[in-house]
Amino acid sequence: MSATDTAPEPSVSPARARTLVVNTGTEPASAPPRATPGAVLKAYIALTKPRIVELLLITTVPAMFLAARLADNGLPNLLTVIVVVIGGAMAAGAANALNCYLDRDIDHLMRRTSRRPIPLHTIAPEHALVFGLILSVVSIALIWTFTNLLAAALTLAAIAYYDLVYTLWLKRTTAANTVWGGVCGAAPVLIGWAAVTGTLSWEAWILFAVVFFWQPPHFWALAIKYKDDYAAAGIPMLPVVASLRRVGLESVIYAWLTLITSLALWPLATTPVYGVVALVTGGMFCLEAHKMHNRARRGENVKPMRLFHWSTSYLTLLFVAVAVDSFLL
Repeated sequence: MSATDTAPEPSVSPARARTLVVNTGTEPASAPPRATPGAVLKAYIALTKPRIVELLLITTVPAMFLAARLADNGLPNLLTVIVVVIGGAMAAGAANALNCYLDRDIDHLMRRTSRRPIPLHTIAPEHALVFGLILSVVSIALIWTFTNLLAAALTLAAIAYYDLVYTLWLKRTTAANTVWGGVCGAAPVLIGWAAVTGTLSWEAWILFAVVFFWQPPHFWALAIKYKDDYAAAGIPMLPVVASLRRVGLESVIYAWLTLITSLALWPLATTPVYGVVALVTGGMFCLEAHKMHNRARRGENVKPMRLFHWSTSYLTLLFVAVAVDSFLL
């Protein structure tokens, strides 16, 4: 996950925020400003959360290269790669647009999300809903037509899980939301693998597990920075309901699970090139998690964004190593 909007907003008490969410279900009424066509276009692009889409594609394409190499010792079909990149970007954008529609009752309460298109009234909620649904249908149809049914079904499942299971249920009811929300974040690995091979092997599930375990420390670091935002909106993110020491400890646990899982791929499908990258970058990921935990134990400023930014770099470097390594097998 990623955050881009940090403009200040009027402070709202947690109790008042929850009253707004429960009793109104919508943002405060105000006259929508007139927007130029260019501004509207930018707003629709913003609904898709491009930075998140970019991060998802970073994991998808290398998985496709490794899948092709293991399946037939070749490269993935170029058309398949293009279709999955375009269709995957559209699917992720669709899920994000629908997320903006479903979260419209709380986005205006949080500084991080208050300048999204719906809180700013640049795009009407019903237009965002239609946009997200159209993108969903087109992305699934595109992947089904040019790859296979398994990849299309996984795409549909990822969109549904993110919006119906995570956004509507997990995010608002449990501090474990980030952990189980990792399912949809790791799904693009499976979609890319299935598009190339039509099946899901152990190697695909290991890569899925890497992204799944990586996501909690990555997003908890961000949630620490925006803890007050989530509290104001009544969202039980772990940093809101637990001490920083506990958040730090759980981040350490998941960082180590990420490292161990990434190394499990080495003897099964990769060369020492990948193994060295996984060991070094994963070790640094764990080190940053330990540093945050130690600062929390000492009552110091935990500096969560150091872990957040490194976690993004870690995932990128690891999957670049997957792609490079597939040419060395």
